Amino acid sequence: MKVLYRLGFYLGGFSVGLVLLTFIFNGKKTSCNYTPNARVIDNLLQKEVFIPENIKMDYPELTDSLLQTYIRKGTIDFSKSDTKRDSCRLYYIHLGSIEKAYMEVTNCAKTISLVTFVQP
Repeated sequence: MKVLYRLGFYLGGFSVGLVLLTFIFNGKKTSCNYTPNARVIDNLLQKEVFIPENIKMDYPELTDSLLQTYIRKGTIDFSKSDTKRDSCRLYYIHLGSIEKAYMEVTNCAKTISLVTFVQP
């Protein structure tokens, strides 16, 4: 078999495979989160947010959408987090652009709860 025939069969099969993949994954929320930080942040952003009343009184401007923005831009410090818990894991998140600002969040099955929020 000539090289051009082989190349033609390869490209034909490859294009059919690409078309099938586009139909399979079309409309689904698929993402490729390879790092542990990205996987945890993606998991946290999919859940309902609960902010305790004492933190709401200290930081009245803190809303659910602002908290999700902080989570999206933050980085998780796994050395300070408690990921070995059975029920709700505790994550320590450094806020992105603010120096010495962090928050601790518990990640339960359906909700996340803000434990501490420090913003200088």
